[in-house]
Amino acid sequence: MVNYHVEGGFQTHVSLTSPEQRTLFDILQPITDASHTRDRKRSPPDSACFPGTRLQVVRNVINWAKSEIVTDAEPHIRWMHGYVGSGKSSISQEVCNTSEREDRPIISFFFFRNAGNRSRIWRLATTLASQMASAIPQTEPFIREAVQANPALLVQGEGGVSIQARMQCLVYAPFKAVVRREKRVRTLTQVPFLIVLDGLDECENKDEVQELIDGMLEFFNENPLIPLRVFITSRVEEHIQSRLNIPAVKLDNLADHCSDDDIATFLDILFEDGCSRNPVVRAYVQQHGEWPAQSDRRKLVEHIGGSFIFASVVFKFIMATNTEVNDPPTPMDRLPLALKMNPGLDGLYTQTLARSKHLPHFPDIISTIALLVAPLPTSGIAELLGIHTYEVVNVLVNLQAIIQIPGTDSIPVTLCHTSLRDFLTTQSRSGCFFAHPSHHVRLFLRCIECLLKHLRQDPELFIRSSDRISTAAHYALGYSNQHLYQGRRCFKPSELDSAIHLYREGLALQPGIPQMIEDLADVVRRRAHNTRSLMEWDEAISLSRAALELRPSSHPSRPDSLGILGNALLDRYRYTRTTADLEEAISLYREALTLQSSSDPDRSVSLYNLGNALMDYHRHTGNMADLEEAISLHREALELLPSAHPDRSSSLYNLGNALVDRHRRTGTEANLEESISLHREALELRPPPHPNRFFSLTSLGNALMDRYGRTGTMADLDKAISLLRQALELRSSPHLDRSYPLGSLVGSLQAMYEESRALSHLQEAIAHCEELLELHYTVGHRSRAEYLLKLGSLLQMRFDATRQEKDLSKMSTLKEEAKRLSASCPEPAP
Repeated sequence: MVNYHVEGGFQTHVSLTSPEQRTLFDILQPITDASHTRDRKRSPPDSACFPGTRLQVVRNVINWAKSEIVTDAEPHIRWMHGYVGSGKSSISQEVCNTSEREDRPIISFFFFRNAGNRSRIWRLATTLASQMASAIPQTEPFIREAVQANPALLVQGEGGVSIQARMQCLVYAPFKAVVRREKRVRTLTQVPFLIVLDGLDECENKDEVQELIDGMLEFFNENPLIPLRVFITSRVEEHIQSRLNIPAVKLDNLADHCSDDDIATFLDILFEDGCSRNPVVRAYVQQHGEWPAQSDRRKLVEHIGGSFIFASVVFKFIMATNTEVNDPPTPMDRLPLALKMNPGLDGLYTQTLARSKHLPHFPDIISTIALLVAPLPTSGIAELLGIHTYEVVNVLVNLQAIIQIPGTDSIPVTLCHTSLRDFLTTQSRSGCFFAHPSHHVRLFLRCIECLLKHLRQDPELFIRSSDRISTAAHYALGYSNQHLYQGRRCFKPSELDSAIHLYREGLALQPGIPQMIEDLADVVRRRAHNTRSLMEWDEAISLSRAALELRPSSHPSRPDSLGILGNALLDRYRYTRTTADLEEAISLYREALTLQSSSDPDRSVSLYNLGNALMDYHRHTGNMADLEEAISLHREALELLPSAHPDRSSSLYNLGNALVDRHRRTGTEANLEESISLHREALELRPPPHPNRFFSLTSLGNALMDRYGRTGTMADLDKAISLLRQALELRSSPHLDRSYPLGSLVGSLQAMYEESRALSHLQEAIAHCEELLELHYTVGHRSRAEYLLKLGSLLQMRFDATRQEKDLSKMSTLKEEAKRLSASCPEPAP
């Protein structure tokens, strides 16, 4: 006998080995903490309507949900949209709870950003199907039949099965079949069956969200009298609004239902409970009477303006225990300040966070909570940062207005609202509270150190069992490489050295672990970028090959291993110009693509890896077919990345560069214009201090210089020089990346001098050219001869303008060195 958990409790079944007789729960593997029955303390949002509030809006939804569908024109879908903090999730929860109390069938999925599978769409259909089978058991055989007919319905993100097909096969078709064939169920479903999808805007798969809605509309169009309704809540976002703002969908703007009466009732309940618990307030009331006074309550209601989240945080601010010397000492003193608080959440977040900013480890703790891939309890955060649990609690206890701190260490710390993460990761909004991408580097290093601590105690631990390791170690096992990727542009040389040392120790304790070998290879490759050490590139390639050998063709991570080895080979090619490295990298990238389905979430990375390698091959051979294929691949990659995807800026950047290359070969003006547009969009997605902003500034500057060369428009030349100067400011000397904008800036300033005859532009161009020769194009480097001649031509210009004899003598020296280099260091053969 075996126990397993299903919606509604634990049930006992005989354990059977036949696939046909496995429990449906085991087959579907639903997300158990996504429904309205979840433990909301562990799985946010922890939302619920306060008694006496939201009565009318909930009643409207309930009446629509249970009303019989008698005409073709009945709206099967109801979309309630509202701004951050307007209470959408609370209403969804109350609709679900009310339906259950009234014994009406309901299934639900509460999306939540940065919550693993709950922020993605792949398991929506299986989760809803599992709940439906529990609510209407007669649907189970039809769901089983669908899975047996197409096992790819259960393959997460692979197999080419769309979300539309998953919903059709696992939810819509089984429900429709039962309604038609089962008289008893027809009686049950005379009141429509309700599906609640809360927080649809928090699903990161935007294209699939649109596909989900399209499939829904198509199903109801073909089945206008089916007793099924769908209630959706979300913020107003274009990818959702463009599909749902149509006559076939019933719309609810929550702003029309955020009444002052509801806020007043909400505050009355909070103050009644809070004041009864606070001895200071009780003493004040005994002496002065009611508090807050009715006039102050009315002012608060007006100031809050219909936002329940703002009302909640304002109340917590008023009733909080003061922790700083300068804090107002009592709730009565804080009430006037609350009336002056900016009702926008940014101001509220700033004021709340300021209460703990003076405490030890505050920046690390807040940045960690903002950047964690999955939430951790206070002890897990402490272990990851190498501090005490009480130090984490000490910081968070003042922030309970915006961060949920559980009463037990078995429950993770979560944000009261996902808008706080947006605030903390946007520097223009959060200022000194900004969670800088470089903190990913710290988390990555701490993950390795955490794993090493356990390995030192028991070198066989992770091979034998991971049941006895801490939550922080579990986190490190699952997510360290994600922090490595997110922080890849922020490593300091000393941090790379530390990571390499830690990985070597880990592999000495437990050799042969592919992920650890690949991570070491990645870090060694990144250090080679700084040192230009051929030995380190060789080591990175050797390590990558070793990891690939441990992942045969059937291994699900083989595409990742192929890409890692390809990246190392491409890097070495760009340094040595060894064509065999480039050709092998292209072959590896092609194999990775063949192993990935069209719906694989990592396919976009493989597409632009191959696209970039083909661009290099085109520059090496001049073959236009390689460039055309590269552009096609980059376009396909871009189509897979929605506007909010963190890799979209890289895809825009890659396609922009490829189109500039084609313009330079064909002279087609449209290619250049599209490239400039793409680079501008990429730059907007990389605001300071984005680690890749440097590259977007450089590429946009280069593209504008190309257009200046075509049109002679001075505005393009001015802007190009400005962008290239900004790029240089992001890489202090002697950073090797400075060579990219320096070379372009030399040409731009020369052009500006020729336009204006201002000697300052020529002097700056000469200085930058001299830095190029000192910085990167060292003796023996093939490109050194080119820049020796460039510097000579600039000095000739200065001599023509100033007649300084020293320029003539230096020009002679430069020409002699360039002549020797050209003879001794020819361009390698293809």
